[in-house]
Amino acid sequence: MIFDEIKSAFTENRIAIISAIAILFISLILGYFLEPYLYGYLNPVVEDLNQKVQTGVITLTFQSIFFNNIQIVFSMFVYGLIFCFSALILGFNGFFVGYYVATSDNLVSTLLLIIPHGIFEFSSCILACASGFVLFNFLAKFIITLLKQKDSSVKKSLSVSYDASYPKLKQAFIIFIIACVLMAIAGFVEAYLTLPIAEFLYPFFT
Repeated sequence: MIFDEIKSAFTENRIAIISAIAILFISLILGYFLEPYLYGYLNPVVEDLNQKVQTGVITLTFQSIFFNNIQIVFSMFVYGLIFCFSALILGFNGFFVGYYVATSDNLVSTLLLIIPHGIFEFSSCILACASGFVLFNFLAKFIITLLKQKDSSVKKSLSVSYDASYPKLKQAFIIFIIACVLMAIAGFVEAYLTLPIAEFLYPFFT
């Protein structure tokens, strides 16, 4: 039953998921190739972040990583109600990662420190953005259906509109929950596995 619900959530909202994938990849590419033009704006942010990590102001523990990233996932879900904000949040994060990779002194080392947990983290962000789109779909369908109920009482109109749009709400939450699970996995991998994996693989690329 639950697997059927998950399958339905993905198949019926594949356009939302594909759109989120496109937004992430385009923003990554733009961030990478526009690095020379962004240096003056984003480099202070990168330096401040690196300094906070080195001084211990920011600790890279599972808890800190997970709670920081889950806020981004939750924001993309909730701001889906305003539609474009989910895309903007995902786009900015992809943009920043692309810029960060472009400024690295050692591209191989940087990629090895991103990819192990990035596989799960990027997947989580894609689904979080998609869940925001589906949530907006729910809201739009609810309002449209409500406006069509001209002859019904307010209570009945709300009930009919909710029943008609509920499947989208449920699908939005299903995709969002999967995004949260993937982000938890990403946090675990980043905190405990990324560095050992990078150290193991680095000699093979140098």
